[in-house]
Amino acid sequence: MLFFGSCVSKKDYLALEAKQQETEDLLNSATVKLNKCLSDASASNARVEAMKEQLADMRKSNEALIRNSQDLTELTSKGATNLEKSLESLRESNLKITRLQDALTRKDSVTLAIVTSLKKEVGLNDPDIEVNVEKGVVFISIADKLLFQSGSYNVTARANEILGKVAKVINSKPDFEAMVESHTDNVSYSKPPLLDNWDLSVKRATSVVRVLESLGVNSQQLIAAGRSSYVPLVENDTAENRAKNRRTRIVVLPKIDQFYEMVEEEMKNLSAGN
Repeated sequence: MLFFGSCVSKKDYLALEAKQQETEDLLNSATVKLNKCLSDASASNARVEAMKEQLADMRKSNEALIRNSQDLTELTSKGATNLEKSLESLRESNLKITRLQDALTRKDSVTLAIVTSLKKEVGLNDPDIEVNVEKGVVFISIADKLLFQSGSYNVTARANEILGKVAKVINSKPDFEAMVESHTDNVSYSKPPLLDNWDLSVKRATSVVRVLESLGVNSQQLIAAGRSSYVPLVENDTAENRAKNRRTRIVVLPKIDQFYEMVEEEMKNLSAGN
């Protein structure tokens, strides 16, 4: 003190002291700024690391997307191939259905021709004779009184006239069969050698078959069937209704084996590309 007091004046001392205070303030300010810079640098480094991690994740995702895209391309190619195969199979199925429809159409055309011929030959004015088509099969229903006497299985003279017209149509269709189906009413029947309505219906069917044979119908086309009283048209509760139920029905139908052979032939043609 004595030394400084002797070397430095008070004015200079105060100036130096002020200068020192200013330097300390600058130092403190620089320290604060440095600390802030260090903090900002640390935060920036943390963000950089986070961004690096994000970039790595994005690269992984991009690689996965590329792989998925390649897989999707492969799947799409396989899907297109499978779709083409499915369409080809569908086209073949549609062609098969078309062939079957053509076969059915031809059968229906023949059926229509048979109905037209029968109606032309038999006539439409007789209420005791009906010609119609059910499910693609031709039915000729003839009232019992036109073919047989009551309780008899011997055909009448009128029967030969009617069956002659039916025989003419059957003979024109050698690829078809004719099933003679006889029906009775439910009144009990027993006249030896016949035991019941079963016997009577079968005997009447065979009697009609024999008449058709005598008219030139091929025996191989004929089928005799008796139904007794078990397929009535109406209730057997009045004489009029029982008369309706006593009937002979001739069913003209394509030979099933030949029809399926026709369908199989169509399938063979399809397979051969014809």
